[in-house]
Amino acid sequence: MTTLFVSDLHLDPARPQITALFGAFLDGEARGADALYILGDLFEAWVGDDDPSEAGAFVAARLHALVASGVPVYFIRGNRDFLLGDVYAARCGMTLLDDPTVVDLYGTPTLLLHGDLLCTDDTAYQQFRAQTRDPQWQAQFLAQPLAARLAFAAQARAASQARYGELLAQGAAETIGDVAPATVQAFFERHGVRRMVHGHTHRPAIHDAGHGRTRIVLGDWYEQGSVLRVTPDGCALAALTPA
Repeated sequence: MTTLFVSDLHLDPARPQITALFGAFLDGEARGADALYILGDLFEAWVGDDDPSEAGAFVAARLHALVASGVPVYFIRGNRDFLLGDVYAARCGMTLLDDPTVVDLYGTPTLLLHGDLLCTDDTAYQQFRAQTRDPQWQAQFLAQPLAARLAFAAQARAASQARYGELLAQGAAETIGDVAPATVQAFFERHGVRRMVHGHTHRPAIHDAGHGRTRIVLGDWYEQGSVLRVTPDGCALAALTPA
């Protein structure tokens, strides 16, 4: 009895070995799981369900096969793939979840979220997030030609990298780029849970959050894989190495 969690794969043509690693994971270990949860940023960028990327087609086929084998797949949108919609989810056979969502894991209510909602010290990002989650903004964006959307995504990635460079230069990347402790506690209290699982920060760890609470952070897949295995007996983070 094991439920699997991954996030922040950032699948991209520039890292085909990571896409292959994820495919092997779906065809291998995931086939024996009770369920698989993907907590956002499955792709480096997602500009709409009409995106013809090879990675998107590859993942859809593998996830659909996994679901057909009897393993349910659940997905929470991340900051890179917040435009992933019902059409692509249906291609994959996966169920979209709200961010955040509380699920029962072997008797333990657990709060699941991508994680960017916890980074409230980065006010500039939170303003951008609020803008791009607005349904009217999304409808206007998705109405643009695919080429224009891809160009916007490339510009957004460049701006994000520049912003991170500025924070590094200021010595603020570790604080502003991480979760805000007060916000974490507020989420625990608001949802009445003692366990939280999220990604986004790329800082894999199992934290004692005090008051009998545990916060688990999933790792990214830029150079290797990262998976959280949850059983009735506990939780364990593990790395997956490309072949």
